[in-house]
Amino acid sequence: MSLPQINGLRLVDSLQALGQIGALPGGGVSRLALTEADGQGRDWVVARMRELGLCVEVDAIGNIFGTLPGTQELPPVMVGSHIDTVRTGGVYDGNYGVLAGLEMVATLREAGLRPRRPLTVAVFTNEEGVRFQPDMMGSLVYVGGMALAEALATCDTDGVSVRSELQQIGYLGSVPVGVPQVDSYVELHIEQGPVLEQMGLQIGVVEGVQGISWTEFTVAGQSNHAGTTPMALRHDAALVASQVAVFVRELSRRMGGRQLATVGALRLSPNLVNVIAQQAVFTVDLRNTDAQALAQAERELLAYVCDAAEAEGVAIHSRTLARFEPVAFDPALVDLVAQQAQALGCSHQRMPSGAGHDAQMLARVCPSAMIFVPSVGGLSHNVREHTDPADLQRGAQLLLQVVLALANRPS
Repeated sequence: MSLPQINGLRLVDSLQALGQIGALPGGGVSRLALTEADGQGRDWVVARMRELGLCVEVDAIGNIFGTLPGTQELPPVMVGSHIDTVRTGGVYDGNYGVLAGLEMVATLREAGLRPRRPLTVAVFTNEEGVRFQPDMMGSLVYVGGMALAEALATCDTDGVSVRSELQQIGYLGSVPVGVPQVDSYVELHIEQGPVLEQMGLQIGVVEGVQGISWTEFTVAGQSNHAGTTPMALRHDAALVASQVAVFVRELSRRMGGRQLATVGALRLSPNLVNVIAQQAVFTVDLRNTDAQALAQAERELLAYVCDAAEAEGVAIHSRTLARFEPVAFDPALVDLVAQQAQALGCSHQRMPSGAGHDAQMLARVCPSAMIFVPSVGGLSHNVREHTDPADLQRGAQLLLQVVLALANRPS
């Protein structure tokens, strides 16, 4: 029996339509978690779910679930991702996984097909972690990895809490969180990197997600005149921050392999051209697929920061923003993705994910896997983020085939 085919044009149109909510001048999207734009985007997705006849539920951390009943009352096969973006994001990151899931449902309904197991399309809260930390907050709370009360009490830099913003946009749901009953989870996503495009491959079969460590450092120095204070008598917070930025790049080069290190945010105070910085607040993002190597990088970073602070005569404070161990996806489900890619005639390769995703949280409670499609130029978290329509359709078709195999299996 031939399988129904995804409507690629409709999928692209839906991505562009959602991309108009929070659209930036000249392209791209800014739809930070729990802002008014995020609320409008959620309303758009929920309306589409209801158009498709899905049963829509919102849980206590604001996650949205649209479910197509199966022929039997069994735990659902779940797909999805997120619709919140970074401040200067594109229209594909996260959105593609959600809207491809809805397109899959639309395709099945048009074909008159109803799988054995229910199908659920999920929209998880605050995946990006830009406004509230940690990232992947909604899926982390969903699987019981973070207490609901702690998540709801989390505040942004303006002191506004997750709870108050969920109430403001109307998505502080009534469905309790706990240990979910999910058969399996498959997340379709753009690669957000250059590997597939450079190798001329159509599909990435994702075997796991590398570990992530986010730390914020605050350096307390002494503000003084830039023209009258001798270099040897300075307590320069900016110097220490700069030294750490150089150190982490050298650390990643020395460790090699899959070690990544980034200073992504930096604030100086008083931030004046002729004044020595009294305070520096900066973040360090460390990532590795190897848990032991990641822990080694963390130890070396902390030791260096302490030494640099002592040498400059400044105080240092650190706090963990996010910390997740590397995750390996379910081998049988990864194999199924590879088999279905082969059946579809797609060139493919097994690979790790360099970015964090909700799938790594779902892997705690059910067999999980991911599918990647190419990102043009390897760009993501960028207004010029793009994936070709043919790749978008191909990935969604593969998702459909994988999900049907899961939803209709006898056991």
